[in-house]
Amino acid sequence: MSDPTYTPPKVWKWDAESGRRFANINRPTAGATHDKELPIGKHPLQLYSLATPNGVKVTVLLEELLALGKTDAEYDAYLINIMDGDQFSSGFVAANPNSKIPALVDQSTSPPTRVFESGAILVYLAEKFNAFLPTEPSARAECMSWLFWQMGSTPYLGGGFGHFYAYAPEKIEYCINRYTMEVKRQLDVLDRNLSSRRYLCGDEYNISDMANYAWYGSLVLDTIYEAQEFLDVTSYTHVVRWASEIAARPAVQRGQRVNKSWGPEEERVPERHSASDFN
Repeated sequence: MSDPTYTPPKVWKWDAESGRRFANINRPTAGATHDKELPIGKHPLQLYSLATPNGVKVTVLLEELLALGKTDAEYDAYLINIMDGDQFSSGFVAANPNSKIPALVDQSTSPPTRVFESGAILVYLAEKFNAFLPTEPSARAECMSWLFWQMGSTPYLGGGFGHFYAYAPEKIEYCINRYTMEVKRQLDVLDRNLSSRRYLCGDEYNISDMANYAWYGSLVLDTIYEAQEFLDVTSYTHVVRWASEIAARPAVQRGQRVNKSWGPEEERVPERHSASDFN
């Protein structure tokens, strides 16, 4: 139960104890907490990530690029354990000053190019390899619109619904109702669009599908939050159809395993340096 007598203080002070299991992740300051360099593998593309939905977006794209025969998209993927605070190392902060996964460093440029924020990484890679991003202006605008829709909408799903429904130490009815309503509205937005389209932008699969699938596909297929029944996801028939089709893609299945350190052993690929790591 929340405290009905709580009044916000005049000046907020950080209480680390209130972070509970997320105390290593959430703090009101930026910057490194310890010195540790990031490893660098043999490929030009170096990914530092974790198999959360935001991390999966990028590994799915990289695996899809390799499936297309884009051999220069070979990459090394290193695990960043956010519960241990790896994202606050000096090396990771240099790659992403926001200390959030994923971070990509392209060693093929001089100087090396850092890219942070998952949406920015998707656009960077799609443009670099000329794949999964339409070039015709109207089609590109549609793709970018759905990509940025995901970036703007998902905080209500993850930090809002997911936190208060699955992780918060107290079940607060107002918070759960508030974010459930918004998530169901978002699912309805997707469902209406997909009622007349195979993919988000039409007949062609692109980075907007990868980005949205990582979150909303995982939600309706019950791989995050275990809220399938609570949200009545089966009523969003077009979203379920779209998500199921994407989930069947071999590159998607591989991408979901990269930087995964939990679950059944056969689903884990904590580090990825070559295709043989999936064997």
